[in-house]
Amino acid sequence: MRDDQFNRYEGGQPDEVYSKRVRAGKRTYFFDVKSTRSNDYYITITESKRGYEEGVYIKHKIYLYKEDFHKFVQGLNDAVDHVKTELMPDHDFSQYEREFNGDDWSNEG
Repeated sequence: MRDDQFNRYEGGQPDEVYSKRVRAGKRTYFFDVKSTRSNDYYITITESKRGYEEGVYIKHKIYLYKEDFHKFVQGLNDAVDHVKTELMPDHDFSQYEREFNGDDWSNEG
């Protein structure tokens, strides 16, 4: 779905306003912006990974509401910074940087 496509809330389900897929090895993350009937917005973050059986995917979902955006981003940044500076200061994290490739981030050059 493109950024400029806004659907109206139909059938009791929230409308997806924007979606970003991030491929990361065996996992894929989806960052979806959804709208409510009152034209409010929230984000769902979904982790999807293959299960042990063929064609089965295991999904975990987090709902992130606008009043928590700043706190969530700050907490995530703090945790990442702690790992990088306190727990693994000598590790070269640049090896994990992904190059943007179309709609996906991939760890393939």
